[in-house]
Amino acid sequence: MIMELHKMDFYKCKSLINPQGQLEVKAVVEGVNPGRIFVDNLTSPKTGLVWLGNNDGFIFIGNEENERFNEQIDHFIETAIQPEALKVGLHWFEAIGNHPNWNKTIENIFQHRKLGSWNQKVYILEKHDYRDENEPVIKQEYSIKKLNKVLFESPIENIDFLHAKISEFWSSPESFFQWGIGYCAVHNEKIVSVCLSGFFVGNVHCIDIETLEDHQGNKLAQKIAHHFVQDCLKHGMVPYWDCMESNKPSIAVAENIGFTNTFNYVGYEFPFV
Repeated sequence: MIMELHKMDFYKCKSLINPQGQLEVKAVVEGVNPGRIFVDNLTSPKTGLVWLGNNDGFIFIGNEENERFNEQIDHFIETAIQPEALKVGLHWFEAIGNHPNWNKTIENIFQHRKLGSWNQKVYILEKHDYRDENEPVIKQEYSIKKLNKVLFESPIENIDFLHAKISEFWSSPESFFQWGIGYCAVHNEKIVSVCLSGFFVGNVHCIDIETLEDHQGNKLAQKIAHHFVQDCLKHGMVPYWDCMESNKPSIAVAENIGFTNTFNYVGYEFPFV
């Protein structure tokens, strides 16, 4: 029987995590970022499914050959996860393996589903690879600000945009300001681009960037990404960039800054209904 693990017991899953795998699952297990974990055994789990708190996927961890878990997981998803996912507006199940051996297992378990897939690329930036000469010059009408409590509580026109970005990844603003860092571009007292720590573990910050559509094409994402990277490197932190292989603009920004592709993985998806 598959059961949900209490947050205070997440530590029991540490041995199931692939050290070379996704940062996001480490952040959930460590209790830094929100998420839920479903396992085969509450006392000594061998296999688990991590539901990322930002609803950006489900990551399978541990033993991919656990027959008992594999036989039950599809029914569990349909009866336990699907109803809750639909309530929060999630209509697709995105399955990711924490190590490559999960790929074949995921394909077998969900072969009766309308299963699609995509490729994901992960980049890391080391200090000696940073290309500061490529930091762009932006229009004077934009100003760059570091995310802090004063800005978070300011009466800026669309402060809800910043609040939503932080709550997407973090259980509270306090958690973000304790662990995360971030920068934004402001135009006429309006936040138009944000770059912040989506997930954080140890000394590694996973970058999330969003620019409002009306302000795209002004190199704002590149500019605030440079500020984010500079802050990380100054304090001995490692910037981590995870994006879809098909997202060519994101890859171009990462490589222009000096990020190096360290590993890739496959994501799978199927509709709930």
